[in-house]
Amino acid sequence: MASKLERFVSPGKGNGLRATASIRRGELLVSAEPLACCVSKKLIREVCHHCFTRLETLLRCSQCKTARYCSITCQKQAWSVHKRECKCLRSLLPRFPTDSVRLAARLIFALLSPSSSSSEQLYTLDEHESHLTSMPEQKKQGLSQLASMLELYLHEEVPDLKQESKVPPSCREALSLVAKVVCNCFTITDGELQESGVGLYPSLSLLNHDCRPNCMMVFEGTKVQLRAVQNISPGEELTISYIESLLPTEDRQRQLEDQYHFTCHCQRCDSQDKDGLMLSGEEAAWRPLKEALPRLEELKAESNWTALVERCSHLLLAAGGEVPDENLYKLKITDMALDASIHLQRWEEAMRYGVKTLPVYRLYYPDPHPVHGIQLMRVGKLQHYLEHIEEALDTFKQAYEVLKLTHGDDHPTMADLMTRMEGCRCEMDQKSASRH
Repeated sequence: MASKLERFVSPGKGNGLRATASIRRGELLVSAEPLACCVSKKLIREVCHHCFTRLETLLRCSQCKTARYCSITCQKQAWSVHKRECKCLRSLLPRFPTDSVRLAARLIFALLSPSSSSSEQLYTLDEHESHLTSMPEQKKQGLSQLASMLELYLHEEVPDLKQESKVPPSCREALSLVAKVVCNCFTITDGELQESGVGLYPSLSLLNHDCRPNCMMVFEGTKVQLRAVQNISPGEELTISYIESLLPTEDRQRQLEDQYHFTCHCQRCDSQDKDGLMLSGEEAAWRPLKEALPRLEELKAESNWTALVERCSHLLLAAGGEVPDENLYKLKITDMALDASIHLQRWEEAMRYGVKTLPVYRLYYPDPHPVHGIQLMRVGKLQHYLEHIEEALDTFKQAYEVLKLTHGDDHPTMADLMTRMEGCRCEMDQKSASRH
């Protein structure tokens, strides 16, 4: 852990992390590998189970036929972690465990063969909150079913979890362990900020939530990097956002209550900041957009891009000028239309949708935010591909201003961005040379 951070008791929030010295925005505060991680169930055929690289064709473990790797090297390196899991996966076939059960099992395997680094945590697993006492009965029942599945899944390797002396006492109870995993795991994302898996980073579980946080997490493979996105004074608490922050206050608070069992009283919630903008326009005009979202999400999950883009363009056309571009539901649907157009290789259409979202993103992300930087980059790529070279370079420059603070100069996403900017400059030079 970086030397500028210390653990403290945050009033009304329990444990937290605070700065012991001044921190500049863009500064890298923590870089950490997970104690345990696994690829998301829906992506097990698309992502290397060791380095989390996305590839069309992957090598498959010949024994469990589930784990996949991008190379023999990754497969060999993963074996020490996978060999226990491999037996468990085979014993459960044809059923397949959920992400939280697989992650909890991998955590147990990590604890049974500890590496030197796992002892240096600011926050031990034993101290992690399970929130079982504050949880509604229905959620507890759901977790009990997962706990039963975990015991069944582990049986080949760990016949009796309660007897495992190497496992911290509070993790020997399957229900408590599953609850800790569900409340404390982080979604691991790729360079495009798309989900690739879940992981546990014990010291980072100390970070409390704020709807306008002063820190951001970005991943490189399975390694997490925590950077400051605001200047932070000594003694000030470090915060991240546990959820997608682009939601009205009521929805954010409901999600935090349901998932993390607390009511948020941050400045943004108390002032209901930007709620008026997010819900701008006549409700009668934007309600159909809001109501269409669940079905559009289904089409997206099914990769039914043709139906998705048709439905989105129809809804956006019907909303017309009555619903301002700042309206949250219009923005979400414009974003989905952008996604679908890219998948269908309708580049002109995609660029048009993308350009429309940029001023709204700028408005909703006043601090440097990975989501804003990546959106700028996507639009820049479209402009470049369609030979709008000057616009592309300008968009890439805006992306650079954001990503240098959220990702830092050494991140592969930044290297990609720099290459693209250089490409634009070369093409502009060639054009001006050919004119003369």
